[in-house]
Amino acid sequence: SSHPLLFSPDWFLALRTWFGSAYHISCIVEHKGDTGTNHCERFTMASTHSSNPGGDGGFSFDNVNRNAMLEKNGHVMPKAVKTGTTIVGLVFKDGIVLGADTRSTEGPIVADKNCEKIHYIAPNIYCCGAGTAADTEFVTGMISSQLELHRLNSGRQSRVQTSCRLLKQYLFRYQGHVSAALVLGGVDCTGPKLFSIHPHGSTDSLPYVTMGSGSLAAMAMFEAGYTPDMELEDAKALVQKAITAGIENDLGSGSNVDVCVITKEGTFYSRTHAQPITLTARAQEYRYAPGTTAVLSEKVRALKPLASMVTVESMDVSS
Repeated sequence: SSHPLLFSPDWFLALRTWFGSAYHISCIVEHKGDTGTNHCERFTMASTHSSNPGGDGGFSFDNVNRNAMLEKNGHVMPKAVKTGTTIVGLVFKDGIVLGADTRSTEGPIVADKNCEKIHYIAPNIYCCGAGTAADTEFVTGMISSQLELHRLNSGRQSRVQTSCRLLKQYLFRYQGHVSAALVLGGVDCTGPKLFSIHPHGSTDSLPYVTMGSGSLAAMAMFEAGYTPDMELEDAKALVQKAITAGIENDLGSGSNVDVCVITKEGTFYSRTHAQPITLTARAQEYRYAPGTTAVLSEKVRALKPLASMVTVESMDVSS
C-alpha cells in the first residue's frame, strides 16, 4: 500500500510470522520512549524472492512459521476424508481384472445398495472409483469424452498411460479437493496396464492394487493368494475373495461384487457377479403389547385445514 499502516510491535511480529519472508511489508510501529513521549519507527520487511519469474527452484517453506503459530493457537489442520468403498485390480496372464463392491453411503446411511463403481473410460480401458460418487462419475466421464475425441482425431486405440496422465493432472490441479481415488486398468498395444491414482494426483503401477476403506482386508487376500501369470478363473476368484473380505470387514463396503475383465479380445463386465452376504428371514417377530413403554406426557394439537393454507393465483395470459 502507498500509505503505511500503524501497528504495535506485537502486531508487526505476528504479521512477520504469518507471511514469512515472501512479501514486502512496510508499517509504522508506535511505542513510548523513556521520557514518556511517543516515537514512530518504520519497519520494512522486503521479499527474499528473486525477480526471476521462474523462481530459484526448490521448495518454499515460507508458511511453516505461520502454520506452527496457527496450531499453537488451537487451530487443527484439516485431515483427509476416508473413502467408503473397496475397489481392487490385478494383472493376470492375458489382461486385467477389476472388482468393486456396490454400497454407496451417505454418512452412516446406506444410500444405494447397488451402486455402479466401475466406470467406462474407453472400449479397452475401465476405471474403479472410490470417494465422492459425483466426483468419480464426472471425472471419469470427462476423461472418457476427451479420449473419444482423441480416437476420432487420430484413428488409434486409446492407451492406458494416456488416460492415467489426464486423470492425474486433473486431480493434482485441485490438490485433493476432488475426492476421487481410482484404480485404472486396461489393455493396449503395449500390453495390460494397471494404475492406482490417489486424489492428490500421485500414481502407482503395480501387479495388484486396492483402494478405499476396505483396502487393507482386500490387500491381505491379494498378498496371500496372488501369483504372476494367473489364469482367468483364478484371477476372478481372487478378486471376488478380496472384495468379499472388504465387505465383511468394513462398514463402508457392502452388497454385491462387480467384476470387469479386460483382454485383447474384448471386455466382459459382470454386474452382480456375486452376492457374498444374503439377507435371511428374521428368527421371530417382535411385537410389544400396548402399555409396555410408559407414556410420560401426551399432547394433542389440532391441525389447520389444508384449504386455508394453500393460496391459488391466476396466471396472466393476456400478453
